[in-house]
Amino acid sequence: MRAEHLTILYRGPLASCDYDCPYCPFAKRRDTPEQLRADRAALERFVSWVKERSAPVSVLFTPWGEGLVRSWYRRALVRLSHLPHVERVAIQTNLSHRTDWTSDADLTSLALWTTFHPGQVPYERFLAKSRDLAARGVRHSVGVVGLPEHLPVARRLRADLPPHVYLWVNAAEGRTYTDAEAADWTAIDPLFSYSRHPHRSQGLPCRTGHTVISVDGEGDVRRCHFIPQRLGNLYDGTFEAALRPRPCPAPACDCHIGYVHLEPVGLYDVFTGGILERIPAHWPQPPTA
Repeated sequence: MRAEHLTILYRGPLASCDYDCPYCPFAKRRDTPEQLRADRAALERFVSWVKERSAPVSVLFTPWGEGLVRSWYRRALVRLSHLPHVERVAIQTNLSHRTDWTSDADLTSLALWTTFHPGQVPYERFLAKSRDLAARGVRHSVGVVGLPEHLPVARRLRADLPPHVYLWVNAAEGRTYTDAEAADWTAIDPLFSYSRHPHRSQGLPCRTGHTVISVDGEGDVRRCHFIPQRLGNLYDGTFEAALRPRPCPAPACDCHIGYVHLEPVGLYDVFTGGILERIPAHWPQPPTA
């Protein structure tokens, strides 16, 4: 078993979501009971593999749908948070679920990557849940998609969130921004420039396929969610021999969970200690009790 720290982006078959955002590139569907059972079994198999691994590991769950409305994702996060070799366990979520389950987790390793979707949830409800997480001491970031109609509520959200909660802005899919528009979003998220344009990536060194991998519900391993080439399987161990430094084969990378690992972008320095939950290292720390 490799002694090197391994970061895993896990995406099982779950695709159902309680939101239906028109700008979301992910396909939405209502999972059948059989599909939900399959997702649960796949997740439990993955958690068992992580438990048996001796080398340090971090996990980011990136489901197509909303995971935390499902009890097995909440249990998985709690269980993984207590494993001594798991340095960080996080999930991307719309925060539509209850938050009290986090009291069972080890908050030194648990973190949440949350997104506010205007039009899908009342503003005050989302804000109350973020404030509740902050009061509980749960590390989390908050984000919005940078559509023009979202700008007023994004400004309001930045003003209303606790100062130590980082608010990030994702450039909208396929949208270009004038300098004036970009300045508006940068006033909310000082790091918006990283999202504004796709990053040229072909031939450049990337940590994916070496210290970062993507895993699906069958345990098939790829370097990231955006490169289809299979490197092996998690459960039969065949992926281990394929891990090595390698350049990116794609022309460009325009998703944060991809380009954050692209070495020339330099985001490991920016997000040291908060790569998976998207919290910059320089961001103010929460107040001490």
